[in-house]
Amino acid sequence: MGENESSLPNTSPQDKKMAYHKVNADQRAQGHSPYLDNDDLQATALELEWDMEKELEEPGFDHFRLDGAVQHHLGNSQSPDLDLEPIQPSASPKGRFQRLQEDPDYISHYTRQAPKNNRCNFFQILKVFCTALIVFIFGIVIGYYSGKKCPSPPASPEPNNPHIYREILKEIKAENIQQIYRDFLQFPREDDVDTAMKILGQWTSHGLEDVQLVNYSVLLDLPGSSSNTVTLKNSGECFYPDGLQCNRGTKTLHSQDLLYSYAAYSAKGTLEAELVDIQYGTIEDLIRIQAITNVTKKIALLKLGQSPLLYKLSLLEDAGFGGVLLYVDPCDLPKTTDLADKAFMVSLNSGGDPSTPGYASIGGSYRQHRLNLTTLLVQPISAVLAKKLISVPENTVQKDRCVPLQLPSTEKKIISLNIQSVTTYRTISNVIGYLKGTVFPDRYVLIGSHHSSLNTSSGQEWASSTAIITAFIQALMLKVKRGWRPDRTIVFCSWGGTSFGNVGSYEWAEDLKRVLQRNVVAYVSLHNPVRGNSTLHPIASPSLQQLTAESQSFNCVEKAKCPRSNVSSVQMQGDSDYFINHLGVPATQFSYEDINKSENSSFLSEALFPVHATKTEELDPSFKLHETIAKLTGHVTLQIANEPVLPFNALDIALEVQNSLKVFIGDEVDASQLLAVASQLRDTAELFQSDEMRPANDPKERAPIRVRMLNDVLQSLEKSFLVQQAPPGLYRNILYRLDERTNQFSVLLEALEHYKLHQSNETIQAALSEVLNSISSAQVYFKAGLDVFETTLAGKK
Repeated sequence: MGENESSLPNTSPQDKKMAYHKVNADQRAQGHSPYLDNDDLQATALELEWDMEKELEEPGFDHFRLDGAVQHHLGNSQSPDLDLEPIQPSASPKGRFQRLQEDPDYISHYTRQAPKNNRCNFFQILKVFCTALIVFIFGIVIGYYSGKKCPSPPASPEPNNPHIYREILKEIKAENIQQIYRDFLQFPREDDVDTAMKILGQWTSHGLEDVQLVNYSVLLDLPGSSSNTVTLKNSGECFYPDGLQCNRGTKTLHSQDLLYSYAAYSAKGTLEAELVDIQYGTIEDLIRIQAITNVTKKIALLKLGQSPLLYKLSLLEDAGFGGVLLYVDPCDLPKTTDLADKAFMVSLNSGGDPSTPGYASIGGSYRQHRLNLTTLLVQPISAVLAKKLISVPENTVQKDRCVPLQLPSTEKKIISLNIQSVTTYRTISNVIGYLKGTVFPDRYVLIGSHHSSLNTSSGQEWASSTAIITAFIQALMLKVKRGWRPDRTIVFCSWGGTSFGNVGSYEWAEDLKRVLQRNVVAYVSLHNPVRGNSTLHPIASPSLQQLTAESQSFNCVEKAKCPRSNVSSVQMQGDSDYFINHLGVPATQFSYEDINKSENSSFLSEALFPVHATKTEELDPSFKLHETIAKLTGHVTLQIANEPVLPFNALDIALEVQNSLKVFIGDEVDASQLLAVASQLRDTAELFQSDEMRPANDPKERAPIRVRMLNDVLQSLEKSFLVQQAPPGLYRNILYRLDERTNQFSVLLEALEHYKLHQSNETIQAALSEVLNSISSAQVYFKAGLDVFETTLAGKK
């Protein structure tokens, strides 16, 4: 239209109007829509649209109805009074039209159809509306009757379906674990970072999306360039820790094992003193020895077992000893085990980097100068060397009966102990992999193994646990690739620095303490899963005992005979330590061990004997035991990660507390007040179990908000049982007993032992107060949880 105006410069406005009416009339006479088939007319229409929008943007048109304006112009299109002067050609009419089409107001209000077309559209709309209404009503009727015949499935059928668990676990095969195990051992012994990188590569290759390498610079106590020595002054003979005499003819094959036959973080130097046999270093042993001799600066000959090593060393240090020779009595080992000529490694570190106690070893952290963690010179030795020192025959088995080693009281042995180790900063690495949950991604189920650290005495043992966790990841990711995911996030952990005192796990947990306190719901341990081949030994915190027992049945339903092992809540070795004792996280662990009938066999696993690949393959040549551990561990992990309500048993905690207190009735301790509070705890736990947990496990009564509130209560059940301080080597979490032989709270048991030694009841009163406060706190916590649910329910009503 702009071109026409330019070609007719002398044309009057009236002539322009007549030209417009002529074209319009011609188009109507042809029977075509004025907006189709004709480019010039379409341009004219676009110009009208452009001008009308401009007019609407002018002041005073805020309430102008575009519908009425359009109809007015169309109805009077032939009127000679129609003024087209304001209409100006658009610089880009096509682009402008596209922008108007994207405007919702344009779509809903702007129409150029004639009144006749409006009537047609009205009937069409009415017809569509009636059709939709009929279809809607028909759909409701069909849905109602089909719903009565066929109940709708749960909203999320897969996570709670045991069939899904079986599909995942059936992918875990012994031959796969064996192959992964051998793949890890193909690489030569390297430093911690290199080993961690290989594990990271394996996990990533199986499809785990988020895998991280987390490094910490920590203070480690490493062996020196030559082995420690023990010299018998009576004869002048010098021995290495394994019993071989000191000479250059020692086989290089065993040199690495000799170097790592030491106590990490022991005091260093040389001590010459009398050897004193104190057997297992119990309170009774100390009272007996102190009654007959002065033990100051003397060297104790100590057997490993019965109670934690750190606890026994603390007693010896308080008594004034200067050094300790530590060994394992062959009578305490299973008959199938031959370790008499083997020395071993122990760590005197209670946990984490000694230079940053209680906080993470991150850049800028203050480092404390702690070269050793005890004043004692501690050296592990083999049973063979112990026999030489006390001058007993090599064969101590008489008529199928093992005779425990003991130094004759008439003999006086003077020995010289030389210990040299190097304290230095090294980098240890953790491998952390995340499988994100879909429903509760901020709730974590941790499953942890450990890997080789700096050529330690543990040798190839680490590859068993690493192979098992890798096989589980492989099986899980096959299901994930088909669209499945857990409800809660599963965090896979391979820890570094475990043999030096669970250094890697401590540093990572201290680094993320605030997050983990809020988010972690359970820890599943894979520490040394196959240390024997005779019997399955499951350990679980009280709240997980029932789930751990049920998992044994789940994984052997296809077998004709299904042996089940009793689940106990006893202290366990490994990286679960921080999560149990500092975060109060429920934990569980499966492992195979050899049958040991000795009552002194507890805590023998603190000794890290050299383990080579041939030994692991001898224990489990078909890797079926590895497969069983992997499936048991996998099933527990899947249950915790997928059940809408956490499978924790509150009542089992209350029962464990009552059972641990009943044994004190009639002793020096007045446990009446403790028993009264424990009874209240049981009543509240029973009410919580029946009123809250059972309804929540019914899908018909399961409200998401209520389930989340319930899970928040369940995941913090054990936090109330963390005492402020515990003796060295004893758990701060009082729900765990020392071993299978004891039923009492370990802190109360130790307080009674302390009373025998010092004849003071202050320690007993302090321990009683700690336990009483823990039980009372747990009871208040349960009660508060019930009150919250009752208030919420009343508010809804």
